[in-house]
Amino acid sequence: MAIALWLAIFIPFFLLLFRSLGFRQYNLPPGPKPWPIIGNLNLIGPIPHHSLHQLSQKYGPIMHLKLGLKHVVVVSSADGAKAFLKTHGVTFSSRPKTAAGKYTTYNYTNVLWAPYGPYWRQARKICFTQLFSQKSIESYEYIRKEEMKIMLNELFISSGKPVLLKDYLYALNLNIISRVVLGKKYVKKGQSGFMSWEEFSDLVEEFFLLNSGFSNIGEAIPWFNFLDLQGYIKRMKDYSVKFDGFLEHVLKEHEERRKEVENYVATDMLDVILQIAEDPSLEVKLQRDHFKALTQDLLLATIDTSAVAMEWAMSELMKNPETLRKATEELDSVIGRDRWVEEKDMAKLPYIEAFTKESMRLHPPATVLPPKVAINGDTKVLGFDIPEGTQVMVNAWAIGRDPKVWENPYEFNPERFIGEDIDVTGNHFELLPFGAGRRMCPGYNLALKVVVVTLANLVHGFSWSLPGHMKVEDLNMEETFRLTSIRKQPLEAVIKPRLSSHLYL
Repeated sequence: MAIALWLAIFIPFFLLLFRSLGFRQYNLPPGPKPWPIIGNLNLIGPIPHHSLHQLSQKYGPIMHLKLGLKHVVVVSSADGAKAFLKTHGVTFSSRPKTAAGKYTTYNYTNVLWAPYGPYWRQARKICFTQLFSQKSIESYEYIRKEEMKIMLNELFISSGKPVLLKDYLYALNLNIISRVVLGKKYVKKGQSGFMSWEEFSDLVEEFFLLNSGFSNIGEAIPWFNFLDLQGYIKRMKDYSVKFDGFLEHVLKEHEERRKEVENYVATDMLDVILQIAEDPSLEVKLQRDHFKALTQDLLLATIDTSAVAMEWAMSELMKNPETLRKATEELDSVIGRDRWVEEKDMAKLPYIEAFTKESMRLHPPATVLPPKVAINGDTKVLGFDIPEGTQVMVNAWAIGRDPKVWENPYEFNPERFIGEDIDVTGNHFELLPFGAGRRMCPGYNLALKVVVVTLANLVHGFSWSLPGHMKVEDLNMEETFRLTSIRKQPLEAVIKPRLSSHLYL
């Protein structure tokens, strides 16, 4: 009787107390039952977007997971992506506070990890209206042409021998973006300087690994962060010291040059940032770390994602010889054999554009878009309750394989895009290689120009074959996961020139 009386009095009291403190029963999206502490981490394999896709087949395109102590909603459909990225875009416009954001991006001051607020809005505006405006991108076309010719000449020299295409694509992107952002090539292959080619390449790889979001268990279970069980925090700090040394060297050169020349005119993107920083009307005054964080954004995002996208596209062409033949025929018909492809030609090359889109559908550079976090209180999306603080991940890789959107989704078929008004610029949520909404990649326009024209010239300028006695069916298409998803085995190919020899000189 005493126990019953105690329960009758105190249970309603605790229910009222929990309700007053904000505890409530949420209508969360469906998902697997989590284990204590680790949640559903045991269900995430070495290729997270594959694991998330498989789970979505059972629990649905809007799925709730506990990754350690984090509440995560995984979106695997175009309708879901539109709801979270556009309809409720403001609510999901911020980023979670991660160790990678703190240690590798100057305490969350780059565009990727900056939380939603005055600084991020200002940085985003600078990117879209100044750094990546149509006028700015067009003004650097001569750099893209010059570096493209250099890469094509280097490939010509290697004709008949197996080449690792990744090395050439990486060098092309690094050289273009270095000249556009920094004004010159600070890192050159085979030449000494402040930092060697190998050191810089290793730092880029390290950044994308450390920022992948799934590797560091401390991100999922913050109790373990201070222990640094996997050594990731130490690696982040080591990375930061090395890359900061490089950026500090570049920044000092720019500052000295600006002091020496009266009425200095900006010649590269870092100059533009330094010039903007002098504007007294800025809502948030730009400090030295801001300069370096924005420069880091401009360098790393374009170098890696574009090279990854192009290597996958060429892999798919070599895996599908009929597609390669059709692309070659279009180029011969429209361009001829007496010149290279230029940016102005792209509107006349629908099949080149189609196979580029098809490759990005199957191999989006960011397979899982960087996580967003719900702000401004709890919200309801597509009938589900999304508590404030919940992280949202959009599985672009899974959306590209959704049979409700794509016929024969696992088949490489560029013809599906011929005559279809589906673009990659965030307007169509079934195809999200650069994301969409407020957090879309601000440099997508530049990256797209480099990717499409480079692929066109690689197909136009050379015949492609696999090395030795390797057959098409032997070509390994396995992935390795980082912030971007790369080939497990770099593409190796043998090339032969198709055009007049004087074009390569």
